[in-house]
Amino acid sequence: MRYVVKQRVFSFGDNFTIKDEAGNDCFVVKGKVFTFGDKLSMYDMYGQELVYIEQKLFRFLPEYSIYYKGQLYATVKKEFTFFRPRFNIHSHVGSYSIQGEFFNLDFSIFKGGRHVATVSKKWLSWGDTYGVDIADDEDHPFILALVIVIDQVLHDDSKQD
Repeated sequence: MRYVVKQRVFSFGDNFTIKDEAGNDCFVVKGKVFTFGDKLSMYDMYGQELVYIEQKLFRFLPEYSIYYKGQLYATVKKEFTFFRPRFNIHSHVGSYSIQGEFFNLDFSIFKGGRHVATVSKKWLSWGDTYGVDIADDEDHPFILALVIVIDQVLHDDSKQD
């Protein structure tokens, strides 16, 4: 299934809307304002929190915890590399890896070596906008949370300038 993840430009905190390929709202991501580190929650269209994302502070490289339905689901750490962004993801539901293209515009997400999602950033858009294709048998809110974490890690520095 294909989703469009779009960051809201004129809002306090990091806020995103997630729509399906037909343009229907699927999820809303709201970032908390005036906190140390990133704290975001993903809600379904009924207002129920599905995913909570929290940045770990005082780390040499960015590290995030993803809580899914109230339970710690995964830890995402950016690896030290010079050219291609790479992430180390520890999850109790499988071994995930994310590999990115130069300039951080396209990503592939793998689970146990199997390709499960493709992420493409749109060049000319107001705010960060991503197209996300996810395999039908994958956990869509979790994969979308990984996309949000990637955006936080790779693009927060440029947003704060």
